[in-house]
Amino acid sequence: MSTTSMTPIEDAVRQKLTTSLSPTTLEIHNDSHLHAHHKAMVGNTSRETHFRLVITSDAFKAKMQPARHRIVYALLKEELEREGGIHALQLKTKTPEEEQRQKGRDKSGEVVVAEGRS
Repeated sequence: MSTTSMTPIEDAVRQKLTTSLSPTTLEIHNDSHLHAHHKAMVGNTSRETHFRLVITSDAFKAKMQPARHRIVYALLKEELEREGGIHALQLKTKTPEEEQRQKGRDKSGEVVVAEGRS
């Protein structure tokens, strides 16, 4: 007995990002319901058009944000180009070190400076 996923695009996004980037953090938020009333979505029956992703991966080390985003866009090329596929993609891409610094700021409200640096 085969079952059809109710979230095939989200499933493909998760599989591709996990396989290629080995993320330590991967959050996939389907925000499509927030945009269903937009003019561009008239006639679109897909419930998987708008995604917000948070990805933490060593693959992003030594890469600026535009290069990180190009990596993700390339991985999700098929989902972005297909009819009824991803219409909008919001990305937050971080390295594990950037994530740790952010967590330090979030806890104290102050910027955390690494030892030996000023």
